[in-house]
Amino acid sequence: MQTKLILAALRKHRLATLLIAMEIALACAVLCNACFMIVNRVQLTKVDSGVDEAALAVLQVGGFDPAQPGDLNARMVAGLRAIPGMQSVSVVNTVPFGVPTGNTGVMLDSAGKRFGGVVGLYTDGPGSFEALGLKLVAGRAPQAADFQPMATFAPNDSQVVVSRTLADHLWPGQNPLGKEFWSGGLHFRVMGVAAHMARPGAGEGGTGTIEWSVFVPTLPGHNLAGTYLLRAEPKDLPRVLRDAKAAVAKIAPDVVLDHDASRTISDLRGRYFRSDRAMAGMLVGVIAALLGVTALGIVGLASFWVAQRRKQIGIRRAIGATRGDILRYFQTENFLIVTFGIALGMLLAFVLNAVLMKFYELPHLPLYYLPIGALALWALGQLAVLGPALRAAAVPPVVATRSV
Repeated sequence: MQTKLILAALRKHRLATLLIAMEIALACAVLCNACFMIVNRVQLTKVDSGVDEAALAVLQVGGFDPAQPGDLNARMVAGLRAIPGMQSVSVVNTVPFGVPTGNTGVMLDSAGKRFGGVVGLYTDGPGSFEALGLKLVAGRAPQAADFQPMATFAPNDSQVVVSRTLADHLWPGQNPLGKEFWSGGLHFRVMGVAAHMARPGAGEGGTGTIEWSVFVPTLPGHNLAGTYLLRAEPKDLPRVLRDAKAAVAKIAPDVVLDHDASRTISDLRGRYFRSDRAMAGMLVGVIAALLGVTALGIVGLASFWVAQRRKQIGIRRAIGATRGDILRYFQTENFLIVTFGIALGMLLAFVLNAVLMKFYELPHLPLYYLPIGALALWALGQLAVLGPALRAAAVPPVVATRSV
């Protein structure tokens, strides 16, 4: 009975009710999608790269004669290995969280009709697999005979190691060892599966593609020169990298050191995910501001209605209504308005998510975010209306007689 009376009263204030409901609908849509984006960004920053980040750094040089990559690599590797505390030096094309130089689309058939996705290639030289610290869950690690010269962007007919995530994506429920794929006319065959291997420039395509990586054993030379993976004890790594940068001028005075790209892997991770952390913080601020505005709207409308209904509240108190009855009336009224807004907001949340999926490659919004958003808004609504409702409940019955 009370619900029918409340609905009848709301019909007399349709515009105000509709405005608050629309505000709640917008808050619901933004809240669900913003929370999803925050979780998505946080998951990106916590990706397991699969490598021994604390012991690794990268040093990159440029400005050298591309016709003499072998001479440069020989000088750099020999000179850098002579630095005290250096455990290993290997030639690589890139590193996790570094410049994504090896992204390529792969096909699951030689005819190019079955597209597997876009993966990140590590075309790395001898010693790099061990230096990275990648852990195998199946198959074998690259051997000396597996390292071949670069064809175009990678060696042809290569035996490669893929990440477990990529193997599950390309061949779900199958043994990936011995499986084949093609890219740009080049043929690859899987010889091993790594537990984790974050792609260079981790994060493109969302959290599901972070580990779509392939390790391709490659001999240094044409198209593989100028980038060097350094390994040292974690406590020695900052000093070793500093000494390596200083030694470049003596080792190869004809090259230019890229100071910005020459960093520890830990530094590269922090820099790479800096924008993701900033966006997550900004979205938290947006959520807080939106919920604050929504709460103020509810408080303002409830306070206005309490002021308008003081005579009615006094009459109800005079004929026997308790303070609890008045409090429940306003809380039920708010619950109905918020519920109507949430129903609209859930539809709006999927529309907003579809737009984000189309233009920003955001994954599909999981359904469980909707009840979470609804519970948050119901709680917000009840807290926001509590103050005005308590003031309404405190209206004494004598107000009714004074108004006669």
